[in-house]
Amino acid sequence: MPDASELPALDLCAQEPIRIPGGIQPHGALLFLDEADFAVLQYSANVDAVLGGLIVNDGGSKVIEPGAFASLHSDLTAWLKRPDDSFEQSILIGNNRHHVSAQRTPQGLMLEFEPASAHGGNEAHYARLRRFVDNAESYQGTLELADAVAHEVRDLTGFNRVMIYRFNEQWDGTVIAEDGDGTLPSYLDLRFPATDIPVQARELYLQNRIRLIPSATYEPVPLVPTFSPVDRQPTDLGSSALRSVSPIHLEYMRNMGTAASMSISLIVDGKLWGLISCHNAEPLHVPPPVRNAAEFLGRIVSQQIAGFDRTNESRQRLGFKQIETELIAYVSRAASFQQGLVERPRQWLGITNAQGASVITEDMVLATGSVPPSTAMRELATWLHGLKLDGPYSTDNLAAVWSGGSAISDVASGLLAVPISSLHPSFIMWFRPEVVRTVNWGGDPKKPSVSEVDMRIHPRKSFETWKENVRDHSAQWTTAEVQSAAEFRNAVVNFVLKRAEERAELTEELQRSNKELESFSYSISHDLRAPFRHILGYAQLLDEEETELKSISRHYLTGISNAALSAGQLVDDLLRFSQLGRASLNMSSIDMQKVAGEVRRSFDNMTEERRIEWRIGTLPDGYGDAALVRQAIYNLADNAVKYTRDRDPAIIEIEGHEERDTTVYTVRDNGVGFDMAYGGKLFQVFQRLHHIEDFEGTGIGLALTKRIIDRHGGSIRAEGKLNEGASFSFTLPKPKKGRAAK
Repeated sequence: MPDASELPALDLCAQEPIRIPGGIQPHGALLFLDEADFAVLQYSANVDAVLGGLIVNDGGSKVIEPGAFASLHSDLTAWLKRPDDSFEQSILIGNNRHHVSAQRTPQGLMLEFEPASAHGGNEAHYARLRRFVDNAESYQGTLELADAVAHEVRDLTGFNRVMIYRFNEQWDGTVIAEDGDGTLPSYLDLRFPATDIPVQARELYLQNRIRLIPSATYEPVPLVPTFSPVDRQPTDLGSSALRSVSPIHLEYMRNMGTAASMSISLIVDGKLWGLISCHNAEPLHVPPPVRNAAEFLGRIVSQQIAGFDRTNESRQRLGFKQIETELIAYVSRAASFQQGLVERPRQWLGITNAQGASVITEDMVLATGSVPPSTAMRELATWLHGLKLDGPYSTDNLAAVWSGGSAISDVASGLLAVPISSLHPSFIMWFRPEVVRTVNWGGDPKKPSVSEVDMRIHPRKSFETWKENVRDHSAQWTTAEVQSAAEFRNAVVNFVLKRAEERAELTEELQRSNKELESFSYSISHDLRAPFRHILGYAQLLDEEETELKSISRHYLTGISNAALSAGQLVDDLLRFSQLGRASLNMSSIDMQKVAGEVRRSFDNMTEERRIEWRIGTLPDGYGDAALVRQAIYNLADNAVKYTRDRDPAIIEIEGHEERDTTVYTVRDNGVGFDMAYGGKLFQVFQRLHHIEDFEGTGIGLALTKRIIDRHGGSIRAEGKLNEGASFSFTLPKPKKGRAAK
């Protein structure tokens, strides 16, 4: 491991022990107790001053005074039996009222105490939050919502300035909304570099949605003893509201002219989207009830932002799908799919909102709109082919990732490409031109953060606006645009290229059969799936609207919903089964160890209340279509999970070994098993060896698995015994010599 003096500045900052600062902020006190007897394991050094009526000395050790602890003791005891709920309450210690919260940690039961305040009651906070929720539906987009929440949080907490801070893909943050009283300067529209909030700090923002620093000049209160008596390790305060923060951050606050701060995390789809950042010119303590209201408000806003994002993405994807349907319908009738694209330039560009597009194959380059020279596009295709892509590739800064990007940035600063061959550098590409724009930074982001005098990291001292002209960047590709390109690529490969390759060999009868099959699939997906969704939706709406239905009527509604849900799943399974025979295989080497781990983790949320023992052996790599082989493993594991429902513990094993020309993989369980006399029915569509009332399912999963293995040229077999479990093994042929796995 390198010496600290050899590490770059950002690495030094990233290694700062912010989770284990060894102390807390002085506006409260902290205790670690033994859950068994509530003995004091560790405490903050200010515990006597803050909790003198609760803590007493006993032969040099700190103990809890029994009389003062009586009510809290019983409440904690009851809470530990259901610790999924949060523990917060107000208690009287001597003549002072304190707010106390509790958390279970590996190093003991952590109790945090803060002075209680009469700053508004829960009813007032509830009314405020309810009013905000009622108004939230009227906001037209994220920016309007951000303006509203900045005002609401400042009114709730009393801070001088509240900013809504949004991260981009590089973790630079931009202030998109702000509300202030004029005491502190405005930072609206300023961007701050990712180095201002290092990686480990962002990880803590995910764990703790709210963090308060009442004073930027406080002296940390150390923990006694220094290390946890439980494991002799530094005490992890990552989940503590009182955790002392980095001295670098306090210096950053003072340089900014703020004496107190509070941040509320905005988390969208499990990712840190941004922060509600609050600042005050003077020290300010925000009591826990107000912080709780602010934190809940942050959750509401996060959900609203997610809703806006999903609505916008769905609207975009629907528009792209309509364009794709129109284009594919034309391309499928054209002499070649390349010519079909060129003859419909508006739709081709519209699939991704691009300004230029090209299709590159072995023998031709065809393009429309503003594109680079043909030689540059061929060189770009060769470079992309070397990346071994199996899906879309996108960048809004081609010059940063490809050596030839700067020369074509005027028309191709942005690139979105999809491969249409695994053997040759053949791609469909979309291009966007350079968009020169000015970014207003809160200080020079390129200014060194390490002092040449003492070689110590110093936070920025200047927050004056610093303008930067950004070159070689295009407008960013949205998730919906990238997904549209991927779906279009699949449509081209599956429905156009494959059809063109097979057309010479197909007889007139097979052509008619294929059209009938396509028509049948279309009818199922559009004529059956929609009615099932309507039945399910209307049944649920009726259940919600008619609150006084008889229990038997409600039972009937539940039956309707379950039947519609099952029928919809059956249609989906049938479509997957029927389409599998026509889908092309993307053959490559498969890390089966990784696949098995991913499959196992996919059941974690579905089996939280069960005890399942997974035994995954050392699995050799396989060769095949990674997505389909993963589906086969998943289907067998899902089968094992389902038929071990009554086992405690359920034991599911996944193992593999190599033979001469094949690799064998086995999924084994200790479930209900089956009678081998009926084993021949297992892999047939709709064939079941158990009653549907006992085990749900459509009866297609194992048939789908067999079809996947058949497509790979392998075999599958099953062994079982009633009430003693089942074992499913399948083989994947190894790649032939001369056909190297990719």
